[in-house]
Amino acid sequence: MSNDDRLKLSTILHYWIDHNKEHSQEFREWADKIARLGEIEAAKELEQAAGEMDKASKSLSRALTILKEEEQ
Repeated sequence: MSNDDRLKLSTILHYWIDHNKEHSQEFREWADKIARLGEIEAAKELEQAAGEMDKASKSLSRALTILKEEEQ
């Protein structure tokens, strides 16, 4: 992989990780709001989506770590 591509991918991965964290937080905020309104099942689905977003972020973080290790 060229250094240019490696830099682009690193930048994109950082963006995706941060973006996913924002979405995950929003999902949890909405889950809390709707749970208080009695929409328990929908809240559970939002919590699950937040957890899956967290898992995706962990995978992206591992990919970023691998790329950085290969640079050296």
